[in-house]
Amino acid sequence: MVFKFLKIFSIYLFSISHNCDDPMKFTANGPGALKYLALGDSYTIGEGVESHENFPFQLTRVLRRHNFDIADPAIVATTGWTTTQLLNAVRDFSKKEDKYGFVTLLIGVNNQYQKKPMDLYRKEFAELLKIAIERAGNIPGNVVIVSIPDYGVTPFAVSKNPDQIGLEIDQYNEIGRTMALEAGAHYVNVTGISREVKNDSSYLVSDLLHPSAKQYTLWVDRIAEVVLEKILK
Repeated sequence: MVFKFLKIFSIYLFSISHNCDDPMKFTANGPGALKYLALGDSYTIGEGVESHENFPFQLTRVLRRHNFDIADPAIVATTGWTTTQLLNAVRDFSKKEDKYGFVTLLIGVNNQYQKKPMDLYRKEFAELLKIAIERAGNIPGNVVIVSIPDYGVTPFAVSKNPDQIGLEIDQYNEIGRTMALEAGAHYVNVTGISREVKNDSSYLVSDLLHPSAKQYTLWVDRIAEVVLEKILK
């Protein structure tokens, strides 16, 4: 896990060093690369898939196919992170002044899994949303909140009260959705996708818990639509 964190953090540093000074000025054929920051946990880092198959990298490739000059995503995420751990990592950025063309945030499944208080999630998600907006040039509309998938429908959770997991995931997602819309950020629901493909193991990696690259592709279809039509329009 330490190695994986260092690997992802190195991606983050690489992205910083290879991006333009003013990331808020970009066009489809502009002189500088658009910067994208992805904040999250195992669902963002892509536990069980190659790094180029996680949703931030797949999203980047889609945007490049639409002729956007975009750097590799800066990813701050580690398997098992709760909102508390993500907050600590974000606060420890070496270049806190960095701004990004857009930011995605997906966090909360480990709060639910570890039975953290819902009020803690509400408080810390609000802080993370605020930081995400700041990183996106203080433009709320350049932030995309991605919903938490329902791991209760996976074989991993068969003996863990799947219905209760689904109910609680919905509660967490409602908090995120409400805060996102109130702040003026975008919200993309991928939870439904995780439920729609529950009977097909090809949409999961070998641990029968985390999404496969195939499932991330479905997520990216929805996320890219928002980014292209609402942010990079």
